[in-house]
Formats: sequence, structure tokens, C-alpha cells
Amino acid sequence: MSEKLMVGGQAVIEGVMMRGPKKVATAVREPSGKITVDVKPVNSLADKYTIFKKPFFRGVLSLGESLVMGLKSLTYSAQMAGEEEADKLTNKDIAITMTFSLLAAVVLFIIIPTASVNLIPTNDHVIMNLWEGFVRMAVFFVYIYCISRVKDIQRVFQYHGAEHKTIHAYEAGVELIPENVQKFSRLHPRCGTSFLLIVMFVSIFVFAFLGWPSLWERILSRVILLPVVAGISYEIIRFAGRSKNKIVHIFSLPGLWLQYLTTREPDDSMIEVAVKSLEAAIEMESVKETETKSEMNTTVTSELKVNATI
Repeated sequence: MSEKLMVGGQAVIEGVMMRGPKKVATAVREPSGKITVDVKPVNSLADKYTIFKKPFFRGVLSLGESLVMGLKSLTYSAQMAGEEEADKLTNKDIAITMTFSLLAAVVLFIIIPTASVNLIPTNDHVIMNLWEGFVRMAVFFVYIYCISRVKDIQRVFQYHGAEHKTIHAYEAGVELIPENVQKFSRLHPRCGTSFLLIVMFVSIFVFAFLGWPSLWERILSRVILLPVVAGISYEIIRFAGRSKNKIVHIFSLPGLWLQYLTTREPDDSMIEVAVKSLEAAIEMESVKETETKSEMNTTVTSELKVNATI
């Protein structure tokens, strides 16, 4: 059986997006009950510039491409699910939405934590950096908890659980039918939730070397170094997703526990949508693998190399 590596995915409105090495597929259940699948080529910069296939650089690119693909898939899913406002969105609207989202993230996870240090009576740079990191994680946890209580978001989180279960089943090599897929965990070590938690931890150590300049210098340095933090975090979660080491698993537990907030148990109809998305994203690669086996007439299987997006 061939080794299945790092299929990336994301829950969207009434559906799931899956990313393979060459294609990204978004499957959505329409109000009529029909499952519609939109398939597009990945067109990654890594195909043109090999430096983006190297450690660290691939994480920075993956984060940027995941944001763009994720928003496009989210827009498509809103259209298919019957959201009238989504039909009117242009590329300009998408760019504005992304910009606003990034600015909101900067305010919540950079400006508020670094400004809060003024509340503690100390000049010790180590303590100040630790405090900033603590506040950043506190804001993150509160944010995750609050959105997890929203009724409409809980349904998206069910599709998030369907995505994880389907990827688990695919990696295990079982037949992708609801009965089989439902047996797997809704938690996955390469989830974007785990990635964000790792970002929080890594940022504490990276920013600790910067001393404690003025407020605006701190804010600017955090924004500039975000790709560095993302690149390091990506390599950590990539390693954790592959490793079977018990110690690595123990360190991965906080990210897995946090997924109890960002995932819900899906029903069989949601599993069906996730399976359709995965099959569409890896169909070409599966065909190529079968052809290679036939031509070579050997028992050596092709390795399926898939870049993650969590």
C-alpha cells in the first residue's frame, strides 16, 4: 500500500475544501441536497521557484497560499449554499476582506498583547516577553471559545470534523465510505488549530531575542517576523504529523485538545461531502500511481507527496 502524506483541507460553508499536489477541490452540498464539486489547479509558486520547496520557505508559502485558496473556497461555498451576498463578491471584495481579516488579526494577536505589557510593573525583558506571549494565547483561547459557541459556526465545525476523519481514513488506506470514515478521530495533528497554537509558542521564543524597544517598533517587528514564526511552526507541525514518537505525541496533545472546540462530530452526509472533495483533489495523482505500477510491473508503489494547508 502506498504511503499517504499530508493531504490538506479546510471546512467551508456546507462543505469541505481539500488540497492535493496539483489540484484543490471544494465540495459543497447545495440546498437541493446535490453535492457540487469545484476543482481548480493549485498553481503553486513552488512549481516555478524551487526555493519554496525547501524547509522554512515552504511553510511561509503554504501559509500565504492557504489563506488565498481558503477564502476563494469559502466564497464559492457561500454561493453554492445559497448565500445571495456571496454572488456579488468580486476579486476586489475578496482582497478587501483578506486585508481586513489580517488587520483584525494584527490588532488581536499583536497590538493588544504587546500593549498590555504596560500594565505590569517590571523592566525585565524576559518577563515582559513571557507576559506578552501569555496574553496572546489568552486572547487566542477566548476567541476560539467565543466563535465555537456561535450556532452557525458549529455546523462548519462539524464539516471540520468530517475533513479530519476523511483524511485519517485516507491515510489509513481504508475504503472511503461513511461507515469506515466515522470510526476515525475528528482530531488531527496537522490541523490548522494546532498550527496556530504552535505559532503562539514559537513567537514567544523568537520575540524574546528582540529586547524591548518602543511600542511601535515592537508591533512592526512582530509583523515583519510573522513569516519567520510561520515557517518554523510549519516545520514543527509537519514533523509532528509524521512522527510516531510517544514524546512528540505528548507535546502535540495541547493542539489536539484545542480541536475539541474547533471540531464537532459530523453526520454521514457531511462525510460524503468530505470524501467527494478528497477524491476530486487526488484523482489525478491516484491515476498516475496506477499507471506507473502497470508500466513498471513491480510491487514498488509510488509515494504520494501532498503539501498540507491547515
